[in-house]
Order: sequence, then C-alpha cells, then structure tokens
Amino acid sequence: MYRRDFIKKAGALALGGAAAAPAVHARSHIRWKMVTTWPKNFPGLGTGANHLARLITEMSGGRLRVKVYGAKEIVPAFEVFDAVSRGTAEMGHGSAYYWKGKSEAAQFFSTVPFGMTAQEMNAWLYYGGGLELWRELYAHFGLIPFPAGNSGVQMGGWFNKEINSVEDLNGLKMRIPGLGGEVLRRAGGTPVNLPGGELFTALESGAIDATEWVGPYNDLAFGLYKAAKFYYYPGFHEPGTTMEAIVNRQAFEALPKDLRAIVSAACQVVNQDMLAEYNARNPGALQTLLRKHKVDMRRYPDDVLARLRQLSAEVVAEIARKDDFSGKTYASYQKFLEQARTWTDISEFAYLKARDGHRAQRTGDAGREG
Repeated sequence: MYRRDFIKKAGALALGGAAAAPAVHARSHIRWKMVTTWPKNFPGLGTGANHLARLITEMSGGRLRVKVYGAKEIVPAFEVFDAVSRGTAEMGHGSAYYWKGKSEAAQFFSTVPFGMTAQEMNAWLYYGGGLELWRELYAHFGLIPFPAGNSGVQMGGWFNKEINSVEDLNGLKMRIPGLGGEVLRRAGGTPVNLPGGELFTALESGAIDATEWVGPYNDLAFGLYKAAKFYYYPGFHEPGTTMEAIVNRQAFEALPKDLRAIVSAACQVVNQDMLAEYNARNPGALQTLLRKHKVDMRRYPDDVLARLRQLSAEVVAEIARKDDFSGKTYASYQKFLEQARTWTDISEFAYLKARDGHRAQRTGDAGREG
C-alpha cells in the first residue's frame, strides 16, 4: 500500500514537473522595449535601431526579444533618457548631445565641433578610455551606454539665405543641437533644438531660417530640399556623430551573462554597420539632390569656418571648466585627438590629397553648377 502511494506521488510529481516545464521556458523569454529619438523606421537612424533590436533577438535565439518604438509612440523624442532611467523602457537609442541638460559632459560622447571623426571617436571610446568615462557619467542615472552607430561627417545644413560672411549668421534661427548650437549662439545666431520629425514644417513655415540634420541620405528622405534653397558643407559641428544605445542598469544586470554579452556585441556590430551604410548611401543621395532636384550646394567661406573654429575652441574649453568630470573628460578627449591627428595627417588625410589632387577644391563649383 505504501509502495503504491509512493508510486502515485512520484508520478504526480513527474507530471507536475512536465507540466511546469513550458512555464519555465516561457519565463526565459525576456521582453524589452526600446524607445528612440528618431521617427519610426527612419532611414539610417531609425532602421539602425531596428537592426540592433533584430540582432539581439536573433542572436539570443529569441530569449531576449526587443521591440522598437519610434519617437512619440511611448515617449517624446527628448524624453528617451528619462524613460530608460526610470525603467519605463529597458533600452533607448539616440545621441548623447540631447542630454546636455543632464550633464554638459555628455556632449563629448556624441560629437565635438572641429573634433574627432567617426574612426577617431571609435578609437577613443573603445581603446582610449572614452567608454569608461561615458559609463562613469551615466552610472549616476542608472544607465549603461554603448556606442551604437555613427553618421560620419555630416553636412553643414539647409539655409534659406546665403552665408557669405560671419555677419550673415547674425540673427539666424537654426535648428542645431549640442555644442554646435552654442557655437552658433556665440556667432550671433539663435540655436533651436527640434526633433527630426518637426524639421521640415519648421523650415518651410519660416519658424527657423536654417536646419542641419545629418547628410544627403537622411536629408533627401525628409525632403528638406523642398523647404530651403542652399545646402552648405562641411558639417563642422558634427564631424563624426556617435549614436548611443542606453540600457537600464537593473534590467541589464538581471540578464544572464551570455545575454549581456549578446547586447554588447550587437551594439558593436550596429556601430560599425551604420557608418558603412551612410558611406554607401550618401553619395547616391547627393547626386540625386544635385542632378534631379538642382540643389544649390555651397562651401562655407574660409573666414566663416575660421571664426567658427575659434568659437568652438572657446566653447569646449569653457565646458571643461564647469566641473571636475567635464574637465577630466575634456582632457582625455583632447589628448586622444592630438595623438590621433598626428597619424591621420600622414595617413588618411595625406592619402586622400594624393588620390584626388585638386578635385576637392572643385567640389563647390560642381555643386553650384549642379
């Protein structure tokens, strides 16, 4: 009798265990929300966030499933940082210069006017101590940042008036975020911070006189050529803009070790892939703007660039004096930039001059003829 009771109990336990197995398996599927500062599915930036979510989901075999929400789907574009910090979403995608209200130093981890290129930024972040500083800063907000994309050198922007001298910047209302915005202010302009989805309407309506966004690939997608006549280069204000994935620290640390490694690796893949995509898409988009839409492309005059370079150095140096962490970050950034410059000058810069000769000097004329 006791033996029969034991067998029944053992069988019940076995059945209970089998029945419980699917429930345990179901709990192993972790679902994360990723909120972004970009319009839903926007080329390059928005699709880069989609690619990151897809990679994490596929690399984890579906154990960690990430769903992307564009700007305004859960929170407005400029509330992404706070949403991830408080756990409304486990993950976000944007760029650190949007959070200068949290810390002025955050801007160093996005882009600095007349600063590092995309290749130099990646070198500093991964091998020059930049990422460690970035994570030290975001730790105060319960966040872990990862480099997760780069646009490369951007365009100077779209203008409804010609820029022939520094005086033409006086009173100019321009959408331009981050340190570049402060440089414009010092030059006499008025920087305006708007999310990407509002740029066309603001420019077309005259609410702003000019806007920068990214470059030909994204600018063509927004149809900015319909709202402004002149297209200026180079993008002194964003020479290599790093996009970020920000992850809620508690959510990240709750993951098993292999899933944490997958999130990190996926971010690094997307960081490289986005730069490759921009380098592939921008040339064709530029030709479409010039040949099909007859865009009037101009190079900033040398005296304008010289003045903007001077102001940029002043702005960045002033931020470095605001607090100890900004000073520490500035010192690290500047030291690495000087080291990188010595190599860049005799490698890529020297090679491009040798490869193209005087071709670059003729680009402005070609743009005006386009």
